[in-house]
Amino acid sequence: MTSQSGLQVGGPVRTQRHGTRDSRTSRWIRGQHGAALLPGLLLVAAIVGAAYALRQVPGLGLLSPMIIAIVLGIGVRNVIGLPAAAKTGVTFSMRRLLRLGIILLGLQLTAAHFLTVGAAGMAIIVVALVATFAATLWVGRLIGVDARLAQLIAAGTSICGASAVIAANSVTEAPEEDVAYAVACVTLFGSIAMLVYPLLPGVLELAPHSYGLWAGASIHEIAQVVAATFQGGTQAGEYGTIAKLSRVMMLAPTVLALGYLAACRAGGEGSGKAKAPVPWFVLGFVAMVGVNSIVSIPSEATAAFGIIAVVLLSLGLAAMGLETDIGKLRAKGARPLLLGLVASLFISGLSLTLVKLTT
Repeated sequence: MTSQSGLQVGGPVRTQRHGTRDSRTSRWIRGQHGAALLPGLLLVAAIVGAAYALRQVPGLGLLSPMIIAIVLGIGVRNVIGLPAAAKTGVTFSMRRLLRLGIILLGLQLTAAHFLTVGAAGMAIIVVALVATFAATLWVGRLIGVDARLAQLIAAGTSICGASAVIAANSVTEAPEEDVAYAVACVTLFGSIAMLVYPLLPGVLELAPHSYGLWAGASIHEIAQVVAATFQGGTQAGEYGTIAKLSRVMMLAPTVLALGYLAACRAGGEGSGKAKAPVPWFVLGFVAMVGVNSIVSIPSEATAAFGIIAVVLLSLGLAAMGLETDIGKLRAKGARPLLLGLVASLFISGLSLTLVKLTT
């Protein structure tokens, strides 16, 4: 990373070693020097504090602080507005803190999750994920949803909700309004699934193990899976959580595959070969999974890192809300919402069918 003393003051910095990436980094350092970050960070922190406080309200405790934070952020932006002095800190939260939170999520996972779920369980998770992603993109093209927004909805639905949307956007580079719309879609339909699934094990004749696998393979957010599965008993809750964490491990290869596809498209449209982007935070996520698989980290420390990860993700999503213009969301119409519904029904139906066939 370029040191501050090596920066030019007038325009983008390019070096032989780092090229455009270095110019982007140098602009960040110049823009965020000193106290420039403080107003935005304080605003974002206040919103997250309010989000945690609202979770004490009966009924809102089922929602993660991340979801409440982005809703509050959107409200502040569109009712009060975003002060110019807060812009730098808000951007920092949205770009840096959010991705640091995803890195720390890796410490909640180990390679042992694959072994616990078993070959059949992992096959169900992978097939449902890949098929849902492909089907979502196909339906998106069919009904006229922008390709980048369709990719974000596909990632959020097939992998792990808001975190996957954010990670996927590192290579799709969609507008912030698309990111907010995708987060809203997966949150809405994941929350509906969280409330409906506990009513169905008896009707569908699902044993606790099968119910946990179905929920873990199809509900969007980790918190939603936990809330839905533990209502079916401890066995269903524990297995559902493990199945969901195994699904989260698909985040890194999916984002890298998206980057490769984006690079292939860019290479086909321009002259010369395009290089697939490798988001640094995805590599960090993989590294943390590796560390947690090799090193015996105390459960207390793992839990603490999990809390920190959720706080960082909440800060980032609050910042994203502060950057979101409802007018632009409304302009996108109902088709992306329909796409989110279709994707959610698809992954639910497919994973249930696979669970029924194999358990």
